[in-house]
Amino acid sequence: MLTPLTALGAATLAWLAALGHAAQFFVQLLRRVPLALGRFSLVAQQLYVLGNRSLTLIGASGLAVGFVLALQMYYALATYGAAEQLGLVVNLSLTRELGPVVAALLFAGRAGTSLTAEIGLMRAGEQLAAMEMMGVDPRSRVLVPRLVAGSIALPLLTAWFTAVGILGAYVVAVLLIGVDDGNFWAIMQNRVDVWRDVGNGMLKSVVFGVLCTYTALYQGAHAEATPAGVSYATTRGVVLASLGVLAMDFVLTALMFSTP
Repeated sequence: MLTPLTALGAATLAWLAALGHAAQFFVQLLRRVPLALGRFSLVAQQLYVLGNRSLTLIGASGLAVGFVLALQMYYALATYGAAEQLGLVVNLSLTRELGPVVAALLFAGRAGTSLTAEIGLMRAGEQLAAMEMMGVDPRSRVLVPRLVAGSIALPLLTAWFTAVGILGAYVVAVLLIGVDDGNFWAIMQNRVDVWRDVGNGMLKSVVFGVLCTYTALYQGAHAEATPAGVSYATTRGVVLASLGVLAMDFVLTALMFSTP
C-alpha cells in the first residue's frame, strides 16, 4: 500500500524539481534579454532563420484552413438561414483561435525542432562548454537571441496565417459558392473589434512564441550529449510545446473571451 504512494510522491517531487529548474533557467535568460537587444544583429539573423523559412509552410497551411473553414461554415450556417454571417464567423475563428493556435503548432514542429537539434548538437560537440572556457556566456550569445527572435517571429507568422486564411475563405465563399462580396467584408468590418478580437489573438501568439521557443531551447540545452539524446530531446520538445500551447490557449481564451 505504501509502495505506490511512495512512488507517486517521488514522481511528484521529481516533477516539481524539474519545473523549478526550468523556471530558474527561464529567469536567467530573461535577465540577459537587454544585453541581446543591444546586439540586435544576432536577433535579426535568427529572425530570418526562424521566421522567413517558415513563411511558405505557414502560408500554405493558412490557405488550406481558410478553404475548409469557409466550406464547412457555409453548410452549417445555410442550414439555419444565416449564410450572410459567414464572413464574421470565419474572421473570428481565425483571429481568435485558429490563427494563433495552428501557427504555434506549426512553428513548434518546424522552427522548434530545428532549434532543439541545433542547440543539442552544439552541446554534444561541446561548443557551449568551449564558449564558457573562452569567457563567452553561451546563454547571452546563443540562447537569448533565439528566444527573442522566436517571440517576435511567431506573432508575425500568425498575422500572415490569418490574412492568408481570410483570403482563402473569400475565394471559396465569394468566388466559388456565390456569397455576396460586399456582405462578406462589411459584416467583418462592423462586428470584429480590433482590440478585443485581433489584439487578444496577437497577445496569444506572443505567449505561444515565448513558450514554443523556450521549450525548444531548454530541451536542446539539457539534451543528453549523444545522437539518441538529441533525437529524444527534439521529440520531447515538440510534444511539450504542443501540449503547452493547447493548455495555455484554454486559459487565455477563458480570460479574454469569457464575456460576450
